[in-house]
Amino acid sequence: MKRARLIARWVLALFFVVAGANHFRAPEIYLGMMPSWLPWPSAMNLISGAAETLGGVGLLVPAMRRRAGWGLLALLVAIFPANLHVALQGHMPGTTLTSLQLWWRLPFQAVFLAWVWWVALGCETKNH
Repeated sequence: MKRARLIARWVLALFFVVAGANHFRAPEIYLGMMPSWLPWPSAMNLISGAAETLGGVGLLVPAMRRRAGWGLLALLVAIFPANLHVALQGHMPGTTLTSLQLWWRLPFQAVFLAWVWWVALGCETKNH
């Protein structure tokens, strides 16, 4: 179980680092996802990209893991409206995702929440 959690932690950390870096590499994708009622879309994109990147790195640093986990959980909840927005729009700018794929992304957020919890906040993670 410890080995599985370690592998899952590294995979998730890599995912968040790559996804976070993508906010800087291709901001148009994320700016197009944001509902019009959100203020400061460029700043929100940069903040969420930095939070994903730092959260991913934090998962790998034992002294930071719990804080990174809580931060990533908060981030996943905070970005849900943007994911819902693109599902309602039926397209995500800069991608070839179909409307059905955008709707399938929504319940997958729960998988990410559980995954972060397991690798960062689970009862066995304090010393690992």
